[in-house]
Amino acid sequence: MFAPIIMGSDKNTVSVATGQNDFYPLYASVGNVQNHICHAHCNALSIIGFLAIPKTDKQHQDSVEFCKFCHQLFHSSVAQILMSVRPWTTKPCITQCGDGQYQRIVYGLGSYIADYPEQALLVCVVSDWCGKCTARPPNLDHDPTSSLRSHEHTEALHKAFGDDLKILWEGYGIVGDIMPFTSYFPWADIHELLAPDLLHQIIKGTFKDNLVMWVGEYLESTHGPAHASHIMADIDQRIAAVPSFPGLQRFPEGRGFKKWTGDDSKALMKVYLPAISGHVSPQMVRAINTLAQIDSVVEKFHQERQIFIQLGICEDFSLPQQHSLVHYQYLIQQFGAPNESKHIKAVKEPWRRSNRNALLGQMLLTNQCLNKLAASRVDFEARGMLTGSLFHTTLLPPPALPPAISSEVQDAADVEGITSLGDVVLAKQPARNYPKTLQDLSNHLQLPSLPEHIQQFLYDQFYPDSEEIGMDVDLSLCPTILPSLRITVFHSALSTYFAPSDLSGIGGMHCERIWATPYWKNGPGRYDFKLLFSFTFQGEKYSCALVHWFTTYGNALCQDTGMWCVQPDKYANGQQVMSVVHLDTILRGAHLIGVAGDHSIPKTLSHSDSLDAFHLFYVNKYADHHAHEIAF
Repeated sequence: MFAPIIMGSDKNTVSVATGQNDFYPLYASVGNVQNHICHAHCNALSIIGFLAIPKTDKQHQDSVEFCKFCHQLFHSSVAQILMSVRPWTTKPCITQCGDGQYQRIVYGLGSYIADYPEQALLVCVVSDWCGKCTARPPNLDHDPTSSLRSHEHTEALHKAFGDDLKILWEGYGIVGDIMPFTSYFPWADIHELLAPDLLHQIIKGTFKDNLVMWVGEYLESTHGPAHASHIMADIDQRIAAVPSFPGLQRFPEGRGFKKWTGDDSKALMKVYLPAISGHVSPQMVRAINTLAQIDSVVEKFHQERQIFIQLGICEDFSLPQQHSLVHYQYLIQQFGAPNESKHIKAVKEPWRRSNRNALLGQMLLTNQCLNKLAASRVDFEARGMLTGSLFHTTLLPPPALPPAISSEVQDAADVEGITSLGDVVLAKQPARNYPKTLQDLSNHLQLPSLPEHIQQFLYDQFYPDSEEIGMDVDLSLCPTILPSLRITVFHSALSTYFAPSDLSGIGGMHCERIWATPYWKNGPGRYDFKLLFSFTFQGEKYSCALVHWFTTYGNALCQDTGMWCVQPDKYANGQQVMSVVHLDTILRGAHLIGVAGDHSIPKTLSHSDSLDAFHLFYVNKYADHHAHEIAF
């Protein structure tokens, strides 16, 4: 069995104001772990060391000698750490695997995940040059003479130019006096092993550091600082007014926060397009939109982004983070989807647990204990010791679903242990302080048409093959119900569905709570549905939702944002079309964002009122991976 060693490193700063505390974790995993295990955070990726961070005084920190020493120390350290597996890269090592079977394993160096500065360090190239190909700045994306780099190519240049490091540096972007750590291992070429880095190259690099900044500069150069400030304030208000959605981060103050984390950038990407649409050039919106589709539209992205040069926002696009997009198709075919290291779990959280004295030893001990706890849990589960809840065998009946999706789930959660297409169930506890009969509930909610909607719903249940649609069928044909029909109202329901592309459990299942509540998190109400309820008719119990209907606006996607637009269905009298549907017909919730166009929205508009304030909405297919796959 071949076991490639996947590695990654990322220097982290955990504190600044109380003293510069930097840590340089080195991670490793094996390439024959299935991708859904890696994405389920099952400790397939482990920290194997903390690399040294040399220090010197300010006088020498930028000197050539000190930089060369740091580079050599890095490569020598990584090579020394990996020396224990070097003998088994040419002959097999008999090893007992997790299934109890023995395999003859041959190890090898696999992909290396790192941000651009570290990639330049890894492949020993000059900053602003590409580590994968020989494209020359300032024409990284369209250099017709470029080809893929390799150790053989570098060795050939060394033979051709000898010790002339200046020619290698200026003509080929090569740091000629340092050898990569992969040169110590057979069949390993660091140029081939660089893996795509989603966080630093796309999310924080191209999106946050380039496009978001360029949009701000465009508004200032076009409208002047004063009016640009007014527009940016409206963009912030649009972002703040985005309705809540399970697993989607809200930005109450817009995008004007000082310190951006990776999670902040990823969350902002999901709501940024509707916020800027109407305020900036449609070509700019299309440029940012095409970024999300990566390979098939990289060339289109290159065309659309030219507007930033035409308007004088930037001089060229010789940006290694953006240039890396041209290599993504090949790299994903070689190494799979881009992944990220777990520096939060391995560095930042152990640092927070420490007493800030002799930090490294405490952090290593914390990681060691966490690894042992994780291994113990695997062993306990294999022995059947963690099956069911605490009272499973004594007081309570077996749960229908695992504890991970109990009624305690407030918004969204990952689910392990089951696999199904999807299911929606009402909350375990009904809502209080609601009338118990249909007539009283209808009066309480000011929904006089509720009895009619329930009658038409029952018609659909009794006559599923009828050509008539329940919401349009004549009431004389529908089953008769009494005003005293008992109704139970619920404030939420649990939607569990198969979403293998999300960061879900190892079964690929994800759970979200859908709300219909007049109060949520001690604030205003949240209505993903108009009403959630159940009732029993002729001995059959029905779990239902009262929903508003929407119709697509136009016959195609919005050309700028790539999203469909929908508008509420309304009767001639202006009332919105509603009907009762069975929960079995629902898969999950959809996220709608109001279309503001080039109009400013009121500063008093709250996210909780957003769904009632607009007449046109985007169907946000960027809310999560699953929505992107199924949004029409």
